[in-house]
Amino acid sequence: MTKGLNKISIIIPVLNEAENIDRLLRHLTENSSSENVSEIIVVDGGSSDRTVEIIKNFTLRDIILISSKKGRAKQMNVGAKASTENILYFLHADTFPPKNYDKFILDKVQKGHEAGCFRMQFDSNHWWLKLTGWLTKFNLKVCRGGDQSLFITKALFNTIGGYNENYTIYEDNILIGELYKRNQFTVINQKITTSARLYKKVGIWKLQYHFLAIYLKKWLGASADEMLAYYKRNIT
Repeated sequence: MTKGLNKISIIIPVLNEAENIDRLLRHLTENSSSENVSEIIVVDGGSSDRTVEIIKNFTLRDIILISSKKGRAKQMNVGAKASTENILYFLHADTFPPKNYDKFILDKVQKGHEAGCFRMQFDSNHWWLKLTGWLTKFNLKVCRGGDQSLFITKALFNTIGGYNENYTIYEDNILIGELYKRNQFTVINQKITTSARLYKKVGIWKLQYHFLAIYLKKWLGASADEMLAYYKRNIT
């Protein structure tokens, strides 16, 4: 890729994220350069709280707000189609990348890495969550997840076919698996901070058990619908 052409489109799927979205948009704006991040695209899946109002009232920079059918895979694909740049950066609404995250991403792309993520830490001091965060420094598929965010060139994203919309959960892992099959994944040695809110809500050990069960179900051949049914029955 030609260095001068590399710019980033940030894509954030949201659903009832009034608690986080203003803080995240401020963080993204204040910790990057608009020369590198040309657009922030927020894809709303039908929020019933103040999420949309907060986004429309954000004044630090222009935000592209798009409506979509609910489902992170659907929302992220819609955002990717609307993007105008050659690097896509997918980010969850409760996850905050490090200062100068744009420069770290561009550095990797300019060195020939077409996809990757940051290391992760939870906003919790619980020893298990600190351990799981530490493990994300290893470039292994088993250590990956959507909360670590994902940068990917638009060309590679389109070659893969984007996110598999059959999956309402586990969609990040499906795409990341395709990247590992192609030997196209790197880990940036900087930490992104993500919320432990689901662990706090469900319980650390209970949630970890169910995440492991879902992982094993996929490995044993469970369908997307079977995995979603398990998730709804045990987590939501």
